[in-house]
Amino acid sequence: MTRIDLTGLDVRPAQVWGGVRLVPLVRDEPVAGLRLHRQVYEGGDGPDAVEVGDGTTYTSYIPHGFVADWSGTGAQAASYGTRLGAEPPAAVPLRRLARRRQGEPRLRFLPLHLALEGYLALHFGGPSVVWDEWSRDAVRRGLSPRAEAAYAGWQVPGLAEALRVFEIHPGQCGMMLYVSDALAAAFVVPHPDDYRLLHPTLVEDLFGELVHQYTHYGAPVADFTTSLESGAVHSLTQLRAAARAQERAWAEAHDGLMARDLLQTPYAYERVYRMGGFRLFRFLPPFLRSGQEQHIGELISDHRGRTAYLKTFRLSENQIRRGYLLRRLADCDWHLGRTAEALGTSYAEVVARIERAGLGSLLNAHVVARRLRDTAET
Repeated sequence: MTRIDLTGLDVRPAQVWGGVRLVPLVRDEPVAGLRLHRQVYEGGDGPDAVEVGDGTTYTSYIPHGFVADWSGTGAQAASYGTRLGAEPPAAVPLRRLARRRQGEPRLRFLPLHLALEGYLALHFGGPSVVWDEWSRDAVRRGLSPRAEAAYAGWQVPGLAEALRVFEIHPGQCGMMLYVSDALAAAFVVPHPDDYRLLHPTLVEDLFGELVHQYTHYGAPVADFTTSLESGAVHSLTQLRAAARAQERAWAEAHDGLMARDLLQTPYAYERVYRMGGFRLFRFLPPFLRSGQEQHIGELISDHRGRTAYLKTFRLSENQIRRGYLLRRLADCDWHLGRTAEALGTSYAEVVARIERAGLGSLLNAHVVARRLRDTAET
């Protein structure tokens, strides 16, 4: 499995509110054997912190967690009461970002945080060889601490109002969210009842820097409209057939153009947990400098590889560049000269890229001084 498989999910015509476009995804039949619930964390002081092992602590704003239930009963109800205010919610009593509830066929995990941890951990150990170019801290501590910027959904202009007014379709099990017609996120769950309960949580999700910019500076987008040739329609049967043809045309245009980058990109998957016949993965893109949108995310698939749960986070251009640069450095054992050869550029340019990526503190002072000297001479 390298690509995202949305077999069994059909597209419905988009709904628009200002610059926000939501494309509903519906199923004819729910995914059997899996349900998704919400668990709220509230009260207390201090930021949320999760121990992820080896003395590492992952800290973030965590409004709620998801509970994947494969018991077959689906009896547990979702929890309510998350508060968005000045006081942060309580520290989450988890030792890992995904943890099975003891003695129960339920797995508790933090939505999107599995994916973000995977991105933050990308070559987190830093230089594998003690080259002279890297500082002592780089060799001893790697990329710690590592931080990335994201925005809560309520900070995205128009999103909260759009989610309030958008209609939820019968059988809807997911959606694709666009801002200024740029894909911001995809969200899929196993059952329509799960989606109705979790639809409001989208305003609490994390979104990338690009999404925040597009909603601030982008113009309203055009609504989905169509016209039928009146002379070709003489009955309700013909009208129904023409409407369905338009729906198919819209779905093909959406999958082939609007969601092309998300669905056709080959991802690197890491299995996090096995739940009976289901598997929880997180995935990373190839970090290609191609100008295409790239997403990280998490996914639950069944034994046939079909997607039961999906949540994605679109990376900004700066985040893609950081991922690309870290991959190239690691491929060259963090040797700056070999990295420059692999990239077809100069030593000074590689150093400049490291600085622009926010990783300049990892370099020894003499490397930066050499880059400045070479640049001045050029």
